[in-house]
Amino acid sequence: MAVSGATCAPHAGSGFKNLTGTHHDPIPPPSLPDPRRRRFAEQDVIASVQPFHGPDDVDPEIRGWLTAMFAASAALGSRPGLSVEERRAIAERQRAPWRQGGPDMAGSEDLRVGRSGIRIRIHRPVAAPGLPVLVYLHGGGWTLFSIDTHDRLMREYAARTGCAVLGIDYPLAPEQRFPRAIEAIGEVLDWLAEAGADHGLDPARYALGGDSAGANLAVAAALRLRDRSGTMGGSIGPRALLLNYGAWDGAWTRSYARYGDGERYMLTGPEMDDFWASYLGEAPVQDPLARPLHAQLAGLPPAWLCVAECDVLLDENRAMAARLADAGVPAELRVYAGATHSFLEAVAVSKLADRAIAEASQWLAAILAD
Repeated sequence: MAVSGATCAPHAGSGFKNLTGTHHDPIPPPSLPDPRRRRFAEQDVIASVQPFHGPDDVDPEIRGWLTAMFAASAALGSRPGLSVEERRAIAERQRAPWRQGGPDMAGSEDLRVGRSGIRIRIHRPVAAPGLPVLVYLHGGGWTLFSIDTHDRLMREYAARTGCAVLGIDYPLAPEQRFPRAIEAIGEVLDWLAEAGADHGLDPARYALGGDSAGANLAVAAALRLRDRSGTMGGSIGPRALLLNYGAWDGAWTRSYARYGDGERYMLTGPEMDDFWASYLGEAPVQDPLARPLHAQLAGLPPAWLCVAECDVLLDENRAMAARLADAGVPAELRVYAGATHSFLEAVAVSKLADRAIAEASQWLAAILAD
């Protein structure tokens, strides 16, 4: 397990530029109380992010990718005050070059399924019936991105696991807030159980996976299935959880201070607060389906946690791995030194991203083999 124990001073830049088509001025965490910023007991206040002047701890290939993404964001007109529709349009165009290339599929199709007509995309790496399935949920703070932005990542998993990958364009916030996305995922899982075989899929062998907000939704959907005695309109529970740098709680932990520099890294504390507010609204929400770190996790299937070291979400992913283990859930935690949030999308130029996808794929293929 690649785990870094590095600790350095908090840091920030003159403004928070990130990879989601937005730009934040530096905003310090507000004074207590705020349920979205619960702190470690030994800390009264997380200090405002401060400039960091040490050596670059980001992998050089990831650094090059970040530089290109930052430049694209600026060129596309990212600035404060954009509407959510404008932010989504910028994010889609910013990601467009990185979803190109990669593995060819034996077959791909887009469908509308479920009573709500949820858009899905199925990638099949081989032309064979009864393929196991990775149901994948894209990230983007419950607010941005799509199965288009994550198309290459889904094809990478398909090629490396030998599984079909089914991506879900779940409803986005703030137009459709918690728990609508989880309900939509349930509709798709019902469709998989009922009609998946007609599309070359084995409904009895599937995993739930996702990155960032998508990892949150994957666990929430699995919890919902478990709490309904393993069924949800005929759905069968997942055999595995593939969780890439998930958002589990929203608390401002030490990693928010350490890695919250939007000019040096990527994701920021204020940006995460905006995403949580977009998903949940301004009123406090403590439902464990919204904040799975606080859920009863016993009975979930084995989990693989791919975690970026240089990420504000580092601490809560370590905490999630510990909570899963404490609940008796087999959990593999891999912390990738030099990686930032969203680093898997850099697979076209990054050996680190390539290795992380390969290691997760080997694990997942073994679980879904039988």
